[in-house]
Amino acid sequence: MKALAYKTYSFFEDYTDPSTGMTYDEVRITEDGTQEAKRTSPTNIGMYMMSTVSAQQLGILSKEEAVKRIQITLHSLEKLEKWNGLYYNWYNTDDGTVKRDWGQFISQLDNGWLSAGLIVVGQAYEELRGDTSKLVKDMDYTSLYDPEVGQFRGGYDVAKGKLTDHHYGMFYTEPRVASYIAIGKGDVPKEHWWKLYRTMPIEWDWQAQIPQGENLQYDGVNVFEGSYEYNGVKFVPSWGGSMFEGLMPGLVLKEKELGTKALGLNNKRHVELQIAYAKEKGYPAWGFSPAATPTGYSEFAATPLGTSGYKDGATVTAHATFLALEYAPESVRKNMKTLKKFKMYGKYGFYDSVNVETGELAKAYLALDQGMIMVSIANYVKDGVIRDYFHSDPIGQKPEELLQKEVFSIQ
Repeated sequence: MKALAYKTYSFFEDYTDPSTGMTYDEVRITEDGTQEAKRTSPTNIGMYMMSTVSAQQLGILSKEEAVKRIQITLHSLEKLEKWNGLYYNWYNTDDGTVKRDWGQFISQLDNGWLSAGLIVVGQAYEELRGDTSKLVKDMDYTSLYDPEVGQFRGGYDVAKGKLTDHHYGMFYTEPRVASYIAIGKGDVPKEHWWKLYRTMPIEWDWQAQIPQGENLQYDGVNVFEGSYEYNGVKFVPSWGGSMFEGLMPGLVLKEKELGTKALGLNNKRHVELQIAYAKEKGYPAWGFSPAATPTGYSEFAATPLGTSGYKDGATVTAHATFLALEYAPESVRKNMKTLKKFKMYGKYGFYDSVNVETGELAKAYLALDQGMIMVSIANYVKDGVIRDYFHSDPIGQKPEELLQKEVFSIQ
């Protein structure tokens, strides 16, 4: 595990611009050489910072090296163009300018992961806390919140001057990190947590299954605690059925420790059911989640685990395996061995994906996915260290009761 962490972090060492501290979005190994995508997102920046904290925890970097690296990134973050303290979705890594040819979008989801990274850094390194706290304080999530619905809009298009028509309504998806942080900051009321859909309402008959469950009251809000079933096992679905929708938030949120009757239990179910799904399909490996393909990027999932399930495409991605590490360590070790047999192991750790039917590799490394692998390893080896840092901050502490009090209908 340590050897893999060294390889994985060397991606960040080799492909983070030394002047801006911003990591390239993706790097592809092609027959014509290496293709470097010199753009980055708020999520990538957050994952780079947490990966650097992880690298120090794993003995790959000294504290001085880690702090020096992160200081460069923080200096850039202070100067980047923002909207209500929130960050644009794409910046050029060489000079930090907004990548306008990719639009001018402000994403609730992506800003959430940047906030998470800043909170972790501020707790890991006291000397940086003043800078990180100010940046997080200035990130105004109220500007994306719809109080009438009690949910966030997906984001804001600065060029068009309008919020997205859609809301982030599904609870068991990765935007719940931004929801948790916005509640912790006091930008939105805690009722927002209960206004998200555990499953879609029964009468919405377009969804993959008609959910079973009952209505319960939390903090005066009526919540339909619905669930789906697969192979006789109950679970609360994500939107697409992918691993990172379900388990990425647990990199920073103490879902496993505090949400023993809700999110933590559901995370365990999603790991078990992803493994069961692969077995049922006759695939030699498991771990379905959006990932690079040989020609681009696509959404993959264990289809039955989603409300509107993505296809599996017989495509497995390494980061999905590592997100499962704390729930099924033995299964993860076996899966790692299988992935290595597919020649998935390269200079910077695991290539991003493999088609387990054809053996075709996506010889790409993505900052996001490398980051999920790094933080997953650090949490596993160091007993939840990244989550501990996150929950040491008042923003991480304040909403803990929301994780503890809920009981999903999957007992």
